[in-house]
Amino acid sequence: MKLKRLALAAVLAALFLLITACASPKEEAAASNKLKVVTTYSIIADIVENIGKDHVEVYSMVPRGTDPHLYDPKPNDTQAVEKADLVFYNGLNLETGKGWFDKLIKNSRKEEASFMVSEGVSPIHLSEKGKESEEDPHAWLNIQNGILYAQNIEKELSKKDPQNKTTYQKNLKAYTEKLQQLDTEAQKKIDSIPKNDRILVTSEGAFKYFAQRYGLTAEYIWEINTDNQGTPSQMTRINSIVKDKNVKALFVETSVSPKTMESVSRQTGVDIYSKIFTDSLADKGQEGDTYYDMLKWNINHIYEGLNGKK
Repeated sequence: MKLKRLALAAVLAALFLLITACASPKEEAAASNKLKVVTTYSIIADIVENIGKDHVEVYSMVPRGTDPHLYDPKPNDTQAVEKADLVFYNGLNLETGKGWFDKLIKNSRKEEASFMVSEGVSPIHLSEKGKESEEDPHAWLNIQNGILYAQNIEKELSKKDPQNKTTYQKNLKAYTEKLQQLDTEAQKKIDSIPKNDRILVTSEGAFKYFAQRYGLTAEYIWEINTDNQGTPSQMTRINSIVKDKNVKALFVETSVSPKTMESVSRQTGVDIYSKIFTDSLADKGQEGDTYYDMLKWNINHIYEGLNGKK
């Protein structure tokens, strides 16, 4: 009886291997027909996946939860770029930390395959002394700019893969409509906050585009993520703003350490209401793991925090 069971198991195993062997060429062919797309970070990757869907194979260089400003590329990143049909990056001063992106693209000879998704955005410049010529990279936090990113991505996918142009355009239309509805919802919620309470305090000054779009005042400890963050003068400045303007809530980004904002909270007596997303999506399976969901999370929590809701 035992021998019969072993024989049956052997036959089933052989059948499984045969089926797998027969299916694998088809699967390999399907995979080979997909556009190989590399993006610098998770937000762009998600937009590409929404436009390209089954026709793209997306590799994102900067891991979720990691700050893209000062990223150090890994060997896998170089290999992915070398094999890529398209490389999408944000631009606007984001991937320029340590010059990592430009060096990677040059060494991989992918200049002609690289495209800046923020093309057409009206840039906001930094205000810090000596950096006035530098652009603030966080344009995607304004949903209208996110829609522009999606349009630029569809354009390049369609150029590279004209056979599926109609599909990319159809996906863009559905995705744009979804984002547009969220944009309208965001405006209604922010408009309902008392004007004197529309002050958004974060660690990094990443919410200027968001604030400009929806009628908020963006305040922050430091202007852009660097090696010089939370200095005594920066802390004195933000503490004064929080106290003098009677700020209702503080927020801390998911991609930075909360320690500095926790210090502001202790010194001012104002609570940190929640984490919000800036440079990265949440890990897969968690709230905020898509561009749409991270925006919705931000809108809801900023609305609740500035309205004094618990």
